[in-house]
Amino acid sequence: MSDGLADGYDLVIFDLDGVIYLIDKPIPGAAEAVGRLRASGTSVAYATNNASRRAGDVASLLTGMGVPAEPGEVLTSAGAAAAVLARRLPAGAPVLVVGADALRAEVTDAGLTPVSTAEEKPEAVVQGFGPDVGWKVLTEAALAVRAGATWVATNTDRTLPSPRGPLPGNGSLVAVLRTALDREPDLVVGKPQPGLFTTAASVSGAERPLAVGDRLDTDIQGAVGAGMDCVLVLTGVSGPADLLAAPPERRPTFVADNLGGLFRAADDARLPLDAGSAGGWRVTVEGDRARLDGSGDPITALRLLCSATWNGVPVTGVEPVSPDAAALLDSWGL
Repeated sequence: MSDGLADGYDLVIFDLDGVIYLIDKPIPGAAEAVGRLRASGTSVAYATNNASRRAGDVASLLTGMGVPAEPGEVLTSAGAAAAVLARRLPAGAPVLVVGADALRAEVTDAGLTPVSTAEEKPEAVVQGFGPDVGWKVLTEAALAVRAGATWVATNTDRTLPSPRGPLPGNGSLVAVLRTALDREPDLVVGKPQPGLFTTAASVSGAERPLAVGDRLDTDIQGAVGAGMDCVLVLTGVSGPADLLAAPPERRPTFVADNLGGLFRAADDARLPLDAGSAGGWRVTVEGDRARLDGSGDPITALRLLCSATWNGVPVTGVEPVSPDAAALLDSWGL
């Protein structure tokens, strides 16, 4: 047995957007990482806030990218939202769907009746991401909620990662209704709520699951809330500056450049690194300043600096000493 980070876990739960792919393009090394886990006997699951695809469609997309997946390994916020509504509403109850066809299909499969207008007197509004969501359906949703319909959001991700940069996500669309209604949704189903993680672990029978995500405010916070160890990979939304500023409920167990970090030693990724110096880097803390000197692996520098900022040094107090430190902090936007 090797001493890789993932070897200490019996299930790895992956987020998708920003971890395995960006919209519809695989992230380099993702297929190889998942294949390596499967070859070692480690179970794999996928938990996504994106409500625009059904589990079977996600599995087909992954398989087409060289990442073999079964529908039963995929948990989506669309399916979770429909299941929640099915438990709360009588069979056949009308539900106004704001989102993609995948969300409408999940509502139908849950034994409820998808509708499109407030005049159809929906008992609930379920809102998920859809690239064609526009003013007309948002208007109907606002009218329905004002009339007393329960408002359920699949997730509140502000952005979606893409090869072109962050794009508006479902949270941005939820914000439209939040502004119009001057209130919050009655329920948010997806991450950072822990349900997708705990369900994945329960379905697989895992005793020691590991979550992997690219967003501190959803993936990592959800895993922390579920009591799971977790890895932040820097291939999606959250970057080093975000990690340095993370509050306790959004602090991952490990950090890695990409999924290759799952097969390196756990102690080379664990957060924070309190040694003061390691791998050619040194961090000196003086009051509200943390000075970074030296040169080496950026992840090591990040782990050292997390020790400083998570213990009270403001991110604005991080300063470079060496030229390599200056270049690194500049690349992080600091």
